[in-house]
Amino acid sequence: MTAVLPRTAAPTATSPLLGLACAALATVVWSGSFVTSRGLHDSVPPVQHAFWRWVIALVAVAPFGARQAWRQRRLIRRHARYVLLASFLGVAVYNTLVNQAGLTTPAATMGMIMAASPVLMALFERLGGVRLGARRTTGLLIACAGVALLVGGGAHFSAGDLWMIAAACSFAGYSALLRRRPAELGGPSFLFTTFLTGTVLLLPVQAASVAVQGGFTATPATVLPLLYVGVASSAVAFFAWNKAIALIGATRAGIVYYLQPVCVALLSWAVLGETTGWPQLLSMALILGGVVLGAGARR
Repeated sequence: MTAVLPRTAAPTATSPLLGLACAALATVVWSGSFVTSRGLHDSVPPVQHAFWRWVIALVAVAPFGARQAWRQRRLIRRHARYVLLASFLGVAVYNTLVNQAGLTTPAATMGMIMAASPVLMALFERLGGVRLGARRTTGLLIACAGVALLVGGGAHFSAGDLWMIAAACSFAGYSALLRRRPAELGGPSFLFTTFLTGTVLLLPVQAASVAVQGGFTATPATVLPLLYVGVASSAVAFFAWNKAIALIGATRAGIVYYLQPVCVALLSWAVLGETTGWPQLLSMALILGGVVLGAGARR
């Protein structure tokens, strides 16, 4: 689930229903990637899942970003350290940790933990010197309480929960980093470059995974989900999200994103047969409540 969030644009009233539909499409598609990680946990090793996802994603975005990246190659070299860090957090690390979490953690739980990432983004902002205010601090504490309940007592604890918390931190760091993206570096160019760099970073661990664990069998049950996360989650959802922001603004589109845990829970129930009990629902309420409160603008 890697997205390049463009700089905040003024909301527009043109086709608001289309904008909401695009935001919902991106949210549902990204929700499906958690279900895919869980569904492939016993057939595709986590590192190989991540590697082939980004190879496919790279091919999918190449027609849109490769030429622009070539034209901006001097600019990319000038900001090489920034691009390398963004690629490491958002491509090489984040989805690999999600896949690792999927070995033992239900998809619905993964989605609920991930819902805390906007509040983690606020925490990174605070570490960067931005004052949060009482409202955002309270939201942070409420969401953290929901995560603690989920992994500590409200659900069956597994090591995958800790992997998922690490993934949420990685994504939050990546998202905070996007705020510092050079304005002159185009979105498609940035996307293609980070996909390419992240894939290269994964090459050594991919080789080690194949040597130690062996490769996976290419069947429709493994290839089709990889095509889904490579094309849909990494290309279609990105363009849908950007379209939504252009039509209705980042704030309204972001509210739709908070429905992701609900989407993950429904998809995991329909596709994987997972069930969600009252402890998980309480955790979801705390996390979403904290996120909505913490994401609100300071007065």
